[in-house]
Amino acid sequence: MNHAATISIAYLDGPRLRRALQAGIHRVISRQDYLNKINVFPVPDGDTGTNIAFTLNAILSGMSRSADQHCGRLLTLVADSALDGARGNSGAILAQFFQGLADVASAEAKLSGTRFAAAVRGGAQYARDALSEPREGTLISVLRDFADAVQAFVERDPRADFLAIIEHGLARAEASLEDTPNQLAILKRNGVVDAGAAGFVDLLRGVHEFARTGSLNQLPAAVVALGEHAHDDGDAVDAHDGEITHRFCTECMVTGTDIDRRKLRERLAAIGSSLVLAGSKTRAKVHIHADEPAEVFRICAEFGAVDGQKADDMLQQSREARAGGGVAVLCDSAADIPDSEMERLNIHMVPVRVAFGEQGYLDKVAFTAEEFYAQLRTNPHHPKTSQPAPGDFRRQFQFLGSHYDAVVSVNLSAKVSGTWQAAVSAAARADGAAVTVIDSLNVSCGQGLLVMHAAECAQAGMDAERIAREVVAMRPRTRTWGMLRDLSYGVRGGRVSRGKKLVADLLRVTPILTAKPDGTVRPGGVILGRSDLTERFARFVARRLDPSRRWRILVGHCNAFDDGAQLHARLRELVPGCVGSWLVDVGPALGSHAGPGALVVGVQDYEAPDASR
Repeated sequence: MNHAATISIAYLDGPRLRRALQAGIHRVISRQDYLNKINVFPVPDGDTGTNIAFTLNAILSGMSRSADQHCGRLLTLVADSALDGARGNSGAILAQFFQGLADVASAEAKLSGTRFAAAVRGGAQYARDALSEPREGTLISVLRDFADAVQAFVERDPRADFLAIIEHGLARAEASLEDTPNQLAILKRNGVVDAGAAGFVDLLRGVHEFARTGSLNQLPAAVVALGEHAHDDGDAVDAHDGEITHRFCTECMVTGTDIDRRKLRERLAAIGSSLVLAGSKTRAKVHIHADEPAEVFRICAEFGAVDGQKADDMLQQSREARAGGGVAVLCDSAADIPDSEMERLNIHMVPVRVAFGEQGYLDKVAFTAEEFYAQLRTNPHHPKTSQPAPGDFRRQFQFLGSHYDAVVSVNLSAKVSGTWQAAVSAAARADGAAVTVIDSLNVSCGQGLLVMHAAECAQAGMDAERIAREVVAMRPRTRTWGMLRDLSYGVRGGRVSRGKKLVADLLRVTPILTAKPDGTVRPGGVILGRSDLTERFARFVARRLDPSRRWRILVGHCNAFDDGAQLHARLRELVPGCVGSWLVDVGPALGSHAGPGALVVGVQDYEAPDASR
């Protein structure tokens, strides 16, 4: 394997390092599905490949904005980009590895073999120090063995060519990867190597191929065997013995002037597992498995400003890792859907972001509806909701795309939010995932009913194209009304003028809003007076439903359970064609403008999915 005599690389500068990293990153991205399928540790949630790909894509994006010739400055940019984009356990560890490289080599315009060896040793140590519970047989073991091999090689020959250095380090890393099942029992039981470590070895293989040939086009189309522990790309690992001790893979960025990393680590270690604390005293990336993401974010907020919150349900991801085929259905959290239906229909959700002043939250993840409405009543800052970033959608699309044949995303009306456009943008960049994005032309409970219908179509065995047709056909048969008791929250949020509130108060009328067929939300009527509102709203809705049709009804309440339950019961009595009904909490996407006490009704002229038609 020794080609050092044919190509001489005496040092690394910015352009050489950039091209080498690009080659390595493209190789890893091309194999992300395989890495997902062998992911069993620390939990079998099947997303290691997706998370590493996201982390490395952030590096590609960062490098594309710079043509710096200085190797050290480029490494600093790489480290910052990796920290910003780090996803998952392995992504956070890799980000800290690059942080170590940058800290050791930041002053080096050109990197000699000796300084490169010192940098990778620093990176390997940084990565190990970032973990609260380092385990052998994982990525940190391969990082250490690679660094030790490079160090030993340059000590024997300080003038060694970089190709020879990389070849020697890669050979040791490959051997270390093959040994991971001997160090970690869960890997041996499932006949795989560690997925995060395999991703790093793929990175090295891409770098080596570039160093050997000088070409960025040598991207493997097929899986390279990993010895006796290898699995074919088509075989998912059935990791029944994988233990999920905490439900949510939780992440955020903490920014401050002097973050006490030791205390932050101690506080977080007490409430979760698989803690990785990457970064520096001014920017720290937190990755932890926890049951209460809100508590993670609350603790982090004591140490600095918190943003970039993420919380993935690993129990659901573990199920997806074994799914194999079919269509996954996803929505944004503006859709109000009962938890029981989310579970029954295996619906995936990307959370809307909610902020009270400088404090941000993930809708339906970082706090409950009750906690939201409590803050809505007392917090001096009116909440601001923002659509999920395209990256939030893209990460989900790529993860689901690696386990399903296709993904269908049913999103909040484009006439009231940019959420649909964010999903469309993400779908266009979701490498290898077949994604169909549908504008629900609806909100809240109406959107929720359309998402439920899409998921039922998927369970009936329809393909993505057929599901999309069914949802589009169901849109005009799905309607939503909302009764607003107090317009002051709409005024605070800028959705209602003070003049309109004044008129409503003077006339003592209670407005009703509705989602129009074009996706806009407009006035849909009023109830005169302020008495018996729940009963009168029930009759308002029932009068608009053909009693000869079959209706599904979803009732939502904004922190008004008793009124919601009464409305739900009355509609079941007043609508003889009701074939299914539910009661659900309305989330912040609508609740921040409707305010506590508001009631919402979504109805659907229902026709059960029939794949044989």
